[in-house]
Amino acid sequence: MLPHHGGMKNSSLSGITMALAAAVLWGTTGTAQTFVADQSSPYWIGAWRLLIASAFFAVVVARSKAPPAMAWLRTAWPWVVIGGLAMAAYNLCFFAGVKVAGVATGTAVAIGSGPIWVGLLQGCITRQAPRPVWWLGTTLAVLGIGLMFSGASHAASFSATGYVLCLGAGLAYASFTLLSKHLVGVTTPAMATFTVFTMAALIALPVAALVSYPFVVTTASWLLVSYLGLIATGIALLLFSHALRHVAAATCVTLSLAEPVTAFGLAIVVVGERPDALAFGGLGLVVAGLLLVVWVETRQRGEKVCEPQRLTCV
Repeated sequence: MLPHHGGMKNSSLSGITMALAAAVLWGTTGTAQTFVADQSSPYWIGAWRLLIASAFFAVVVARSKAPPAMAWLRTAWPWVVIGGLAMAAYNLCFFAGVKVAGVATGTAVAIGSGPIWVGLLQGCITRQAPRPVWWLGTTLAVLGIGLMFSGASHAASFSATGYVLCLGAGLAYASFTLLSKHLVGVTTPAMATFTVFTMAALIALPVAALVSYPFVVTTASWLLVSYLGLIATGIALLLFSHALRHVAAATCVTLSLAEPVTAFGLAIVVVGERPDALAFGGLGLVVAGLLLVVWVETRQRGEKVCEPQRLTCV
C-alpha cells in the first residue's frame, strides 16, 4: 500500500494553489497603480508597501498561537539581511527599470527572467538543476509573456540600462525566493516574511527619500499603498511563503508567471485595452507552460514519496 502518496500529492497541489493565488494578487498591482500614476513616485509606493506589509506580518506573528521563537535569528540573521537586500533591490530595480525600458518591455524582462535565474541559481548552489520538463514549461511561459507584451513594446526604444535593471530585478526576486525557501524551513512563514520585509523596508525608505521627490499624501495614494501592502503584498507573500513549504522554489517562481496573465485580463476588463491575436497566442503559451510545470511538480512529488528500490514509502 502507498498510504502517504495521496497526502503528499494533496500537499503539492495545495502549495501550487497557494502560489497561483499569490500570483493573481500580484497581478493586480499594475492596474491599481494606474489610478494614482501621476500623483506619487513609484519608488515611494514600493517602499511604503514594504513597510505596510511588514506591519501586516507583525500582526500575524503577534496573533499566532505559537510563541515567536526568536532564538533562530542568532544563526539565521545573515539570511534575513540578504533576503531584505534582495527584496529591496527587486523593488528599486523593477521600478527604475520599467521607467527606462517601458512598462511592457520592462515587466516582461523582469518577470520572465525570474524563473531562469532561479533555475540557474538552484543548479549552482544545490547542484540539482530542475528537470528538462521544467525548463520546457518555463521556456514556453517566458516566450508567451514576451508575445503578450510585444504589442505594447513596438514603440519602446532599446535601453541597455533599462534591460540591465530589469534583469537585476529578476535576479533579486529569484534570490529572495531561494532565501525564503531556506528561512521557512527554520521558522514560520509569517516570521520569515516579517523579518525579511522589515529589513527591506528599512533599506527602501531612505533610498526612496534620496532618489525621488517627496511622497504625495492624498486619500488615493494612501488607499493604494494600503491595498498593495496588505493584500497584494502581505497576504500574497504569506500564501507564497506557505507554498514554499510544499513545492520546489523553482516551481513557485515559474507559477508566479500567472501574475502577468492576471494583469493581462485586468488590462482588458478594467483598463479597456484591446490586445491583438499575437498576445492571445502568448497567453496560450503561458498557460501551457504553467500546466507543464504543475505536472512535473506533482509527478516529482509522487516519485519522492516511494523509492523504486523499496516496497515501503518514506
